[in-house]
Amino acid sequence: MKTAAVLIIAIVAQAAGNVFLTRGMKAVAATASRDGGGLMNTISQSLHAALQAMQSPEVWIGTLLLIVFFALYSAALSWADLSFVLPATAFGYVLNVAAGHYFLNEEVTKARWIGAAIITLGVVCVSRSGERTTSVREAQRIAAGEGQ
Repeated sequence: MKTAAVLIIAIVAQAAGNVFLTRGMKAVAATASRDGGGLMNTISQSLHAALQAMQSPEVWIGTLLLIVFFALYSAALSWADLSFVLPATAFGYVLNVAAGHYFLNEEVTKARWIGAAIITLGVVCVSRSGERTTSVREAQRIAAGEGQ
């Protein structure tokens, strides 16, 4: 139960973080100059965009939410198997499609919605398989290279 709760919070943080980061970076891109030019001009524009991004509250909020996701994901990996945690977090892809459509006004095709539904079915299958957890002693043997 603890793993499921942490993963749900992590997935929501990841989707929200992606929305904030996307909005912030699109705002930065909208103010960037589109001048052509050589390599030096491209580097200069990239540095300018990076400085603008560092001043954007949306970019900071998005980055912090993605850090929360990573911390919770790491915690879940410390007590549950990767073969359970990683597929379970795939539901984040579904939330990202929905968030892109509803919060970023992106056009989501029927094929993407079908793909999101297939991912959801996969997550349901994985979640019903149980979250078998490798014991600490077994994990230490594996890390030491002794096998299972």
